[in-house]
Amino acid sequence: MSKNLQQQFEIAVEKVRNAPADGPFKPDNEFKLRMYALYRQATDGDVQGKRPGMLDVVGRFKYDAWARLKGMSREEAMRQYIAEVEAIEKKYG
Repeated sequence: MSKNLQQQFEIAVEKVRNAPADGPFKPDNEFKLRMYALYRQATDGDVQGKRPGMLDVVGRFKYDAWARLKGMSREEAMRQYIAEVEAIEKKYG
């Protein structure tokens, strides 16, 4: 993995973490799950552990979103995460 890709990913993550809650972009739950899954795939690789029980609805959604990316390389997950952030920036400034 190139150092440049890792740096771009870290910058994109910081932008997401520091985005104002009252900003112009209001992500829906599907978008949030996609970003969560891409982040976990990029940082941890394929999903691990058992799927949460049915009483943990949020945990199940997160697990399932991450599991759908199984087999995607960490580098590809980083590229897609960066592309999502750039698309939002382009659209909402």
